[in-house]
Amino acid sequence: MRRMATFTSIDDYVASFPDGPREILERVRDAVRRGAPGSEEKIRYGMPALMFRDRYGLHFAGWKKHVGLYPVAVFDGELEEQVAPHRAAKDTVQFFYKDPVPYDLIERITRELASRHTD
Repeated sequence: MRRMATFTSIDDYVASFPDGPREILERVRDAVRRGAPGSEEKIRYGMPALMFRDRYGLHFAGWKKHVGLYPVAVFDGELEEQVAPHRAAKDTVQFFYKDPVPYDLIERITRELASRHTD
């Protein structure tokens, strides 16, 4: 499902997906916005990103079978316990379309990452 097209907006990126994945990506976008209100949205490295200050960001991308979040640092304690089952690599988290997507967890991940990059 990943396209090689160049997108100029997150709206265009999300709209390029079929029903099902598109709705999930819209809800992921809403969750990251709730986790870091006021953060700048942009396309970066060909995927949607929410920027914390100018250089740090959380990216999300839709794929054939899942949505991924990048980079997601390893957390301490209870938050990492909740994230760990979704880790695909050290800094990659995946949520499969076939499973219920934990949007509240995505919001918490975003909030924690944003808090690490604020003044």
